[in-house]
Amino acid sequence: MTSPIEIVNMSPEDYRNRKVALITGITGQDGSYLAELLIEKGYQVHGIIRRSSSFNTGRIEHLYKDAHENPKMRLHHGDLTDSTCLVHIISKVLPTEIYNLGAQSHVKVSFDMSEYTADVDAVGTLRLLDAIRTCGLAHLVRFYQASTSELYGKVAEIPQSETTPFYPRSPYGVAKMYAYWITINYREAYDMYACNGILFNHESPRRGRTFVTRKITCAVASIHLGKQECLYLGNLDAKRDWGHARDYVEGMWRMLQQETADDFVLATGEMHTVREFVEKSFKATGKTIRWEGSAEEEVGIDDEGVVRVRVDPAYYRPTEVELLLGQPAKANEKLGWKRKVTFDELVEEMVKADLVGVAAGDVFN
Repeated sequence: MTSPIEIVNMSPEDYRNRKVALITGITGQDGSYLAELLIEKGYQVHGIIRRSSSFNTGRIEHLYKDAHENPKMRLHHGDLTDSTCLVHIISKVLPTEIYNLGAQSHVKVSFDMSEYTADVDAVGTLRLLDAIRTCGLAHLVRFYQASTSELYGKVAEIPQSETTPFYPRSPYGVAKMYAYWITINYREAYDMYACNGILFNHESPRRGRTFVTRKITCAVASIHLGKQECLYLGNLDAKRDWGHARDYVEGMWRMLQQETADDFVLATGEMHTVREFVEKSFKATGKTIRWEGSAEEEVGIDDEGVVRVRVDPAYYRPTEVELLLGQPAKANEKLGWKRKVTFDELVEEMVKADLVGVAAGDVFN
């Protein structure tokens, strides 16, 4: 491992050629796909994980079982609420790239845990940026901040681009707005290479089961296998721009390979409702869903006349984001990035994976 003394005599080019990445949130959906991508590209990957009494590394288990077996992956215990540990880890690892994916990322939960969400998602980003400066790496490290389409909230225009005004509608969105602007502020104030990736919804079989897309595909698989009767959802008419997480982590990496730091929207440019996601998911198991009723009394009925979907107002958000549709033209042009997986392919992949997982009793994610 390179020592701080050796760093003093390195040029910025030599420093970057070491290809050492540090990922917060490495155990999550995006972190696991990003770790795979970076290892494939020859990086030494380090991840920050929170202490837990149970194993929480299921998504990266295939990458990391023992440091002796895969020296390309190292994990460090830490937390975005602990400045001291962040400084210690960064000074020890001396990363060339930092990807800040760690967050309390559930929008509905952010209303129940607003203070914690602000501490991790907003101030946590500030702590990480300050840790980079404290370690004397402000002009050497390239920093990626995971921003979100939830910044747009009550949208000012359709579609949303890098210049669309923000109007967040949740504590999560508000916390992420602080993180977005503090990243830009440090870029401008301290000449740091710091980027925001404004990513629209991106899913995969590794998505947590509390998120609506994975909740749907897991329930559809369980219903198909006779292990569940009905799926309960909130707003069926919410519209989102859904892509595959594997495509989006490539966009993150591309942002840090540019000559100058900038902010980019990653999106598919097409929009679908939660209702459509439900229909496509059931279709992947050979079932057709028809809808009857309205509002909270609306139900989804299968070919045999059995009610498989119901609305539960408990899942409504206090302030709803009705639609999100991204305009990825800037990323297409400057990064050469385009999504590869279509909406239909995404849904089918998730349902197939959950059919296997539910049948095996393995639904860890």
